[in-house]
Amino acid sequence: MPVRSHKPVFKINLMDIIQAILLGLLQGITEFLPVSSSGHLALGRALLGRDLEPGITFEIVVHFGSFCSIVLYYHKKIEEILSDLFKSFSPSGIASKRYITDANTRFSYIILLSMIPAGIVGFTMKEAIEALFLNPFFVSCMLLITGSLLFGTKFVGNPPKDVNAGRGLLMGVAQAIAILPGMSRSGTTISVGLFSGISRDKVANFSFLMVLPVLAGAMLLEVLELRQTGIESAAVVSLFVGFLTSFISGYFALKYLIIILKREKLHYFAFYCWTVGIVGIFYFF
Repeated sequence: MPVRSHKPVFKINLMDIIQAILLGLLQGITEFLPVSSSGHLALGRALLGRDLEPGITFEIVVHFGSFCSIVLYYHKKIEEILSDLFKSFSPSGIASKRYITDANTRFSYIILLSMIPAGIVGFTMKEAIEALFLNPFFVSCMLLITGSLLFGTKFVGNPPKDVNAGRGLLMGVAQAIAILPGMSRSGTTISVGLFSGISRDKVANFSFLMVLPVLAGAMLLEVLELRQTGIESAAVVSLFVGFLTSFISGYFALKYLIIILKREKLHYFAFYCWTVGIVGIFYFF
């Protein structure tokens, strides 16, 4: 009688795939559109239960999708910055003090400066901020503030100034505040940048380039945490789907937001944030 070999069956759970698509879309779209990805996830968990929590592995994957969408969109600028940094800190660059005079190198310094506030808040207030994610009423109130910031951009037009150390640090402070659930990172940083006088083209570029090191640092911390849990082989397909969905939706959301920003229509998102915030306040009060 022939002996049958028992090969492991790789099962694909359709519900896991659907959830991966939905959460990937949620991350990809709301990470860039100024409506607060963290706020939506917090409110979604409060409405639908803890099952919406994607888990540490999935969070790494969808954040990596967002990271890759920024890198793809700004790949020419990133290549230019890295090339100039290499030249600035080469022996000839140091001798000619290129690390002081080069525009892209100075831009990199400002990005590093902008990271300081978020780093301080993230390391010193991590547990307190995580607790706020469990308070949907607080999240709803923060959405009202996000909406108010966005609406304020209606009155600034197109300021003429460039990013400098002071304005970059101010946007860094805004990025640190936007760690709070319900505060949109892109909406808060872009609004504050416009209020400080930075032109719409340059404020968008800085807002999304400044988040790359922050996303990389957050992913590194999550990867270190993941080392304790590992990855289940059965989850590979849903993780890939989540990454791909977050990457593609994030790229087009980023592209769409910059078009809206250039057309001075960013304040339209205020009405959405206000609506979700007001509904949330009445529902969770």
